[in-house]
Amino acid sequence: MLLPRRHLLITSLGLIGAVSLPRLAWAAAATSKRLLFVIQRGAADGLAILAPTSDPALAAARGALADESAGGAKLDAMFTLHPALGETAKLFAAREAALAHAVATSYRDRSHFDGQNMLEGGGARPYGRADGWLGRLLPLLPQGEREALAIAPAVPLALRGALPVATYAPSRLPQADADLIERLSALYAEDALLAPLWDSAVKTQELASDIGGNNGRNGADLGALAASLMAPADGARVMMVETGGWDTHSGQRGRLAAQLRGLDQLLFAVRTGLGPAWKDTLVIVATEFGRTVEVNGTGGTDHGTGSAAMLLGGALEQGGKVVADWPGLAPAARLDGRDLRPTAALEDVITAAVAHHYALDPARVKKTLYPDG
Repeated sequence: MLLPRRHLLITSLGLIGAVSLPRLAWAAAATSKRLLFVIQRGAADGLAILAPTSDPALAAARGALADESAGGAKLDAMFTLHPALGETAKLFAAREAALAHAVATSYRDRSHFDGQNMLEGGGARPYGRADGWLGRLLPLLPQGEREALAIAPAVPLALRGALPVATYAPSRLPQADADLIERLSALYAEDALLAPLWDSAVKTQELASDIGGNNGRNGADLGALAASLMAPADGARVMMVETGGWDTHSGQRGRLAAQLRGLDQLLFAVRTGLGPAWKDTLVIVATEFGRTVEVNGTGGTDHGTGSAAMLLGGALEQGGKVVADWPGLAPAARLDGRDLRPTAALEDVITAAVAHHYALDPARVKKTLYPDG
């Protein structure tokens, strides 16, 4: 049986979406405020992202990676931002970025899956909650349209809650190979309706796989896509972007620099794409846990505990500041002798930022987002 071309296109879009679209999820709400949560899956190394360059124990602790921050922006007397985060440094100088260091959720083991579950769910233990902190936030926002949409195989845990969230259901068919995509591109090339739709799907598939690829350009494209979905008056108001590739067990120097370059371009593209709406936007960047203080034998770092989180936006409460009760990197100051000891709860960082952004009572926000705390 021959299938109509448009049916084939829909099927193929779903097929591509199976490997690309789960990177984005959003929810609409009747408010001028916008909130973007960027999750760094894989445990990003906060000691490289925001290096404590004035800590006397840094050089001995980091060994071959002690100079990763060389050429980066010095943010205050202690901390230097990774040189790949050049645009973020400019936002920091303009008081449109703030960083928190030595932060962590209450999770203290080393499973990515469990740690991400705690970060998204906001519970007191892994798999202790079936909903997420973003989903629980939605009912606190102004009344009106509360229809939600997630582009993912299922609604990400962070967005699950009492309010409905529609989902794009991608196909479970195998990934399309390059030859099929090329032949379909040729098939649709002369169709004024289908050609741009297909081109958009292919580009989404390309950019969602790796934000650090294409010299960071993939991150820029992903950021531009997110901004285009959030900027319109009827666009998304709460969105989550998933980024992977932060698990740097080996060869960290080059890999992490590429990841951070992609993140930097993603954030810059969001800032640029939102235009005037940036003043009503809060971006939270966080990871499930940090990495070990000392470098391993393959030029990488292993699963740790404390890390760094980033806040960005046009009206931050503490823009242009690094907030940290710095514990030090000397062996005696570490957690279990190996990890950056967390001195602040990531949940408190998120609570304070969200409460200020929406002008809500912090106690109410904390109780809603983290009810098990």
